[in-house]
Amino acid sequence: MSEALPASGGWQSGDDVGRRLFFTFADDRPFALDSGAVLTDVTIAYETWGELAPDASNAILVCHAWTGDSHAAGRAGRGHLAPGWWDALIGPGKAIDTNRWFVVCSNVLGGCQGSTGPASVDPGDANGRRYGPRFPVVTIRDMVRAQSRLAAHLGVGRWASVIGGSMGGMQVLEWAATYPRRVGSVIPIATCLQSTAQQIAWGMIGRRAIALDPHWNGGDYYDAPDGEGPGAGLSVARQVAQVTFRSDNVFTERFGRGINDRSSGEGFGLWGEFQVESYLAYHGEKLARRFDTNSYLVISKAMDLHDIARGRQSVEAALRGFTGPCLSIGVSSDMLYPSYQQRQIADAFIAAGVAADYLEIGSPHGHDAFLMETEQVGAPIARFLDRLQSGNA
Repeated sequence: MSEALPASGGWQSGDDVGRRLFFTFADDRPFALDSGAVLTDVTIAYETWGELAPDASNAILVCHAWTGDSHAAGRAGRGHLAPGWWDALIGPGKAIDTNRWFVVCSNVLGGCQGSTGPASVDPGDANGRRYGPRFPVVTIRDMVRAQSRLAAHLGVGRWASVIGGSMGGMQVLEWAATYPRRVGSVIPIATCLQSTAQQIAWGMIGRRAIALDPHWNGGDYYDAPDGEGPGAGLSVARQVAQVTFRSDNVFTERFGRGINDRSSGEGFGLWGEFQVESYLAYHGEKLARRFDTNSYLVISKAMDLHDIARGRQSVEAALRGFTGPCLSIGVSSDMLYPSYQQRQIADAFIAAGVAADYLEIGSPHGHDAFLMETEQVGAPIARFLDRLQSGNA
C-alpha cells in the first residue's frame, strides 16, 4: 500500500451504491438522541437477502461490529471493497438460510458506509458542510431506535431473531431490552451487557491516538487532499484495537520474535524491526482506506457507553419484558470480551425468566473468532434457527 491515504475512507454520495438500499426518516420531525441532541433527515443504508413472508414472520436482523457495514453477505465488487463480512453464514443453504429467512443488515447510525454519520452532509448547514465534529455522540440504544424505524419501513413488526457479534451483540441486547415484544429471539456473540473499565480504557487509548494526529484538525479534515488527513492517527487506533482482537497464542504462533528482512546489513532501528509490527501497520492502513476517522471515534464512544441497565434500574429489570429464547455464544480465547461476560448474558436472561443457553467456541483466534470460525459459529446458529422455525426453541 504505497498510495497516499484518503482524508476519509467512508462511502460518499456519488460513489457506487453496490447492493445498498437507503431509507430516510426524521424528515417531518427531529429524531431525538440519548444525549439530548436531535438529527433530521436521517438516512440508514441497508441490504437484504431472501424474501419476506406474507405475514412477515421470517425476518432476521443481523447487526454488524465496530468497523463493519451493511454488506454482511455477497461478493466484493462495485461499491463493496470486500466480500460480505459473514458471507460464509448468510445465503441459500447456509447457517442463516436465505431460502427460509428474510435477512436484513443495516449500517449503524454514526457509520460511514451510507448511513448518516459525521462524514454526511449536515442538512441544517446553509453551506452544505459535512457534520464533522458537530455530529453528536450516539449510543447503541440510538442505533437500535434507528433500526426500529427501518423495520417499520420494511413491514417487519417483529424480528424472528436478532443476531450479532461484538458491537453487533450490543445491539442485539438493546433490541431485547428496548423492544422486547418486537423480537422473538436473540443470539448475542462475543459481547457484553455493560462495557467494563478495561474495555473503556482500550477505546480511550485509540481515540487519543486520533486526537494527537495534527491532521485530525479537531475533526475538520474533509477538504484535505490525500495524504493530509488523519489516516496516521486512525491507523494507530486500529493497531491498538487489532491487538485486542487476537490472542497471545495466535500472535506468538504466527510471528513469534520474527524479524523483518535484514539483508541490507544495517543495524537495529526503532521502527518496523519485527514482523508483528508490519502486520499491525498493514491492518491500520487498510482500515484508513475504507473508514472515516470521525465515525471511528463516534462508534468507539457508543461502545464505551453501552450499558443495558442504564435508566432501567438493573440488568434483570432491563430484560424482564423479553420472552426469548436466547443463545449466548462466547470464545474461549477472547481477551476483549472474555467468555465470562457471555455467561453473564445467559445468566441475566435466565434471572429475568427467559430460556437461555450458553455455548463456548474453542478457538485460538481470540475475539475475531466470531468472524473466522464460521463452522463453529454457524452450526449452533443453524440449530437454534431450526428449532425456532419448528416452534421447539
